[in-house]
Amino acid sequence: MIETDMDPRDLSPRERQRYSRHLLLPEVGYEGQQRLKAARVLCVGAGGLGSPAALYLAGAGVGTIGLVDFDVVDVSNLQRQIIHGTGDVGRSKLESACARIDSLNPEVHVETFEGPFSVANAKMLVEAFDVVVDGTDNFPARYLVNDACVLYGRPNAWGSIFRFEGQASVFATPAGPCYRCLHPEPPPPGLVPSCAEAGVLGVLPGIIGTIQATETLKLILGIGEALIGRFLVYDALKMRFRELKLPRDPDCPICGTMPTITELRECAAYCTPGAEDPALGAMTVGELKARIDAGRAPVIVDVREASEAAICSLPGARLIPLGELPRRLDELDPATEIVVHCKSGGRSARAVSLLREKGFGRATNLTGGILRWIAEIDRSMPSY
Repeated sequence: MIETDMDPRDLSPRERQRYSRHLLLPEVGYEGQQRLKAARVLCVGAGGLGSPAALYLAGAGVGTIGLVDFDVVDVSNLQRQIIHGTGDVGRSKLESACARIDSLNPEVHVETFEGPFSVANAKMLVEAFDVVVDGTDNFPARYLVNDACVLYGRPNAWGSIFRFEGQASVFATPAGPCYRCLHPEPPPPGLVPSCAEAGVLGVLPGIIGTIQATETLKLILGIGEALIGRFLVYDALKMRFRELKLPRDPDCPICGTMPTITELRECAAYCTPGAEDPALGAMTVGELKARIDAGRAPVIVDVREASEAAICSLPGARLIPLGELPRRLDELDPATEIVVHCKSGGRSARAVSLLREKGFGRATNLTGGILRWIAEIDRSMPSY
């Protein structure tokens, strides 16, 4: 091995050319680009938000990017998850993202972590990086990322998207608030629909993910005014940004003066999509298919929205969106066996609970919803 005194942060001639537009900026310059090269950023999620964030961080020359994901690329992802392509459908999102980053900037080192971000690996992951970019799409993961960043002292470049609205902020800095200062606890199960249930404008994660990347670069470089103590709201329909002040809450359960949360905990019990109460009863898709084939099908009630049913629907299902169910109960017979389904089981579980309360004692939930039906019974149906 040839010994050298070269600083590993030094920029090669090729890197100086690649990052020349950065080097021209007094706020970045050569030393700033060295800081970017030495930086380590963890992107939790390689989906809608993680796609633009990881691509722009790689393009900017962040030396090491960590990616955490456990999913595979689905064709329905491609409307917004620009790091993946049509040829990647069925491929691990981590493999797809790595290949795209390498094609964009081979100077960047990518570390991959296959699996969910969890209590078991959160400490190891967060402490190994300088900044965390939260690209999660569910409440359990979002709270876990926040709590890990607070407990292990890493800034959280946070973003969220829903339909036509995006939100962004920087949480878990020494003087700033955290996500629990805004929402101390997760919402009850099924109260807030996911993007998979309510939809999202394809370009929206590009805007919010790019804001997350911007804040990450500013934190690394120590320039500008970060979104600390500020909560940015973007309305795509009105093309309007609003900024709200978000001070640190002294009563916050994790970053307040007397915290009650002192170690990581899973919060999946609060709000995991598709969580089902065994007491309510359930029917598998296999059981339902057998009943249909035998001519003994129960009444099938679809509690999704009409826009979802237009994509795919179960044979013979009666569409009664969950929001309309309380006023349309007279369309159903309390003495009849009813199986209720939605996309993956969450909304239908709420519907079954309502039906049981109203005297529909034979109502049950279709486990896994129509997505399970597509996966196990009829793969020719379009998924979403």
